[in-house]
Amino acid sequence: MRSDIEIAQSAELAPIKDVAARLGIKEDDLELYGRYKAKISEDYIKSLADRPDGKLVLVTAINPTPAGEGKTTQTIGIGEAMGRLGKNAVIALREPSLGPCFGIKGGAAGGGMAQVVPMEDLNLHFTGDFHAITTANNLCAALLDNHIQQGNELRIDTRRIVLKRCLDLNDRALRNVVVGLGSKADGFVREDHFTITVASEVMAVFCLASDMDDLKERLSHMLVAYDLDGNPVTAEDIHAVGAMAALLKDAVKPNLIQTLEHTPVIVHGGPFANIAHGCNSVIATRTALKMADIVITEAGFGADLGAEKFFDIKCRKSGLRPSAAVLVATVRALKYNGGLPKDRLGEQDMASLEKGIANLGRHIDNLKKFGLPIIVALNAFSGDTEDEKGYIEKYVRERGCDYSYSTAWEKGGEGAEDLARRIISALDQDKADFRLLYPDEMPLKEKIETIASEIYGADGVDFSAKSLKELAEIEAMGGGSLPVCMAKTQYSFSDDPALLGAPEDFRIGVRDVYLSGGAGFVVALTGDIMTMPGLSKHPAAYDIDVDDEGKIRGLF
Repeated sequence: MRSDIEIAQSAELAPIKDVAARLGIKEDDLELYGRYKAKISEDYIKSLADRPDGKLVLVTAINPTPAGEGKTTQTIGIGEAMGRLGKNAVIALREPSLGPCFGIKGGAAGGGMAQVVPMEDLNLHFTGDFHAITTANNLCAALLDNHIQQGNELRIDTRRIVLKRCLDLNDRALRNVVVGLGSKADGFVREDHFTITVASEVMAVFCLASDMDDLKERLSHMLVAYDLDGNPVTAEDIHAVGAMAALLKDAVKPNLIQTLEHTPVIVHGGPFANIAHGCNSVIATRTALKMADIVITEAGFGADLGAEKFFDIKCRKSGLRPSAAVLVATVRALKYNGGLPKDRLGEQDMASLEKGIANLGRHIDNLKKFGLPIIVALNAFSGDTEDEKGYIEKYVRERGCDYSYSTAWEKGGEGAEDLARRIISALDQDKADFRLLYPDEMPLKEKIETIASEIYGADGVDFSAKSLKELAEIEAMGGGSLPVCMAKTQYSFSDDPALLGAPEDFRIGVRDVYLSGGAGFVVALTGDIMTMPGLSKHPAAYDIDVDDEGKIRGLF
């Protein structure tokens, strides 16, 4: 069996200008990054303003497991199948982070015969967007420390600096550091911290901005520190906004690439969903909606994180209104949620499936709260049995959802045609009654409690004294109307990654809360969630290399 990278490297790619031409984009409206990648020009995006929007479909999943769910694979397969059925469709995805690529999760280019290409470029440096975001964030941090060094006119309290430096790699040694060591000329000695780039506020700002002007406005509101009187200090106060915007000038333009079947794919931005809001950029999604009749997009990790944030943050902030949701699951992952060991997931075990399917059921119930028609996509694996598939289909249909068994990994768009037809049927029926989980005016504490009870199934929330103090300060600063971005483990509905399935009789612990003023949301940290991940004992980086012919090997 060929690996994903072998399939991708053997593919015959179309010149990106030809892929763009299918959407009516002229070569002059592209900024080419070689033959197979391009950025879409700002002028072209502005020219689309008067076009009607297509319909937006969100692809989400059950809680991730080591068995894999294949959410991105299905997203790509659906887009390819739409093209085979004669539909004008565009896929909108996030850019992968280097952290997971060299860690344990892998990239974000799909798999098998449902991949985005060039796969190596996408999973590594791509068009440099993440490097620009990293540099803009760290420039702001450097300007902040320089302000303190040069006399601290703003009277910044060095014990209350909230901006963290960032790096797009998993590096636990950088979580807590001391900067400014050495002589007086080397800066003010203080404790500092790093976050992974995809969890930085600059990434969130980048992905929620509607254009360059909005990006600069959001950057200006980024909270970087507090002064000695407890007043907020922003990126604008330290004169960082203009230079940050200059670094992001090219990155803010969305990227165009293709699938193995030459379906157009816009890939732009990539915040983590377990820490940040987990969606590709508003600019990319809006651009895709102007270019296509149907846009297939995804949100990170399970629906308890990515989908909830897609709805309650991205859609709330941008005015986007999805028309349907696809919920991806696998037989193997459901059995894992039912307690079956990883090395036995290829066996038929109805008892484990019957127990673990509660995870799928809770996600279905949650998605219904947002008023969308739901299609459950069962991602095919070779060991799936008819008894297992039949049980899942019956379970799904009894809950009022449509169902499709998708072989997109094996057959690409052909394997997702049934799924695509069911999505088209849902869109044609136009039964979406999209709504948000909570209103803007609800107090922040109640918003957190609502997400915990309505989405996670928790009995309540235990707030630390520090988090309650932070909530009060944020509301005093006028941030009470903002949505909440929950930072929680992706592996469980609870804040304990070991509680699989659909746990009950648990409480969520909120240890800290902070304001992301530029992004326009409040982050609540739960459990032991880290904003800078670490590497495993055998990280994926060990298996990646370049051969004598210059080809990358071991990248999935």
